[in-house]
Amino acid sequence: MDQSPLSERVSDAVALLIGKRTIRCPQPGCRVSVRYGHVTPDEAGRLTDIATDHTRH
Repeated sequence: MDQSPLSERVSDAVALLIGKRTIRCPQPGCRVSVRYGHVTPDEAGRLTDIATDHTRH
């Protein structure tokens, strides 16, 4: 399922409203994202590292 950037932004905004955060890979063309909520700061850091390090996925 290929989402448009607008639908991704809407989905991210809705997730934020319910207490979740979405982190996307900054690599152009990469569709990897991680969404989390209610985790420890250490776990949030680990998940952010996974999402933003393109070499890990």
